[in-house]
Amino acid sequence: MRLARITAYASALLLSATLAVTGAGAAAAAQQAAAVDYVAIGDSYSSGVGAGSYDSASGSCKRSTRAYAVLWKNANAPASFAFTACSGARTGDVIANQLGPLNSSTDLVSLTVGGNDASFADVMTTCVLNSEATCLQRVAQANAYIDSTLPGNLDRVYNAVRAKAPAARVVVLGYPRLYKLNGTCIAGLSETERSALNSTANRLNSVTAKRAADHGFTYGDVTTTFTNHEICSGDSWLHSVNLLNMSDSYHPTAAGQSGGYLPVLTNAA
Repeated sequence: MRLARITAYASALLLSATLAVTGAGAAAAAQQAAAVDYVAIGDSYSSGVGAGSYDSASGSCKRSTRAYAVLWKNANAPASFAFTACSGARTGDVIANQLGPLNSSTDLVSLTVGGNDASFADVMTTCVLNSEATCLQRVAQANAYIDSTLPGNLDRVYNAVRAKAPAARVVVLGYPRLYKLNGTCIAGLSETERSALNSTANRLNSVTAKRAADHGFTYGDVTTTFTNHEICSGDSWLHSVNLLNMSDSYHPTAAGQSGGYLPVLTNAA
């Protein structure tokens, strides 16, 4: 009996110690998150175009309270948060207009950029309004730009971010593939056009991931989280073409921000 009591007492002590350590670990993690100074920059996929609930003060930049950066901020309560992402931003716009909040104390930076440099909106407009042949020709032009010119533009952005925030963890997020091939769409683009547009998204992501890695940044692949949530999937987290609100077209919905982008940032941050 005495041995049993001693064993039970020892087990209770061990459990108490384990709970204390676990509680201390959780407290330390919360404290670490609260100490983070976070800056979110980039284009419309980062500002939250398509998700609605835009901050009126952001004007044409259309920064949404449902954007993945804001959702991460709400969940983690960082020490500071700056949100300068802007609809339509190209790499040069990010450098010229969005890096002001970055400094030597910045701990985390997130961004999407490159799609506007490749004129992806014009590619989509061309494909929607013109023949398949014209669409494929425009896609080929975008691919050539992604291969030849975009890498240097991304380098300039990444160099500028690192120069202003030398200690920050930088998470570069990619873009989803737009279409579920052989999906539920009946009208609209041909399967050949959809496949070509998906291939361009893959190419854009591949170039972005390579440039991010070469700068020591973390690349976040969102094609995995958007799988089975593309246009034509029956459960799309992306707006299809919307002639009444063209700016929303081919952008993530609120579900795309919370289910497609937020988990990737959370895992990478």
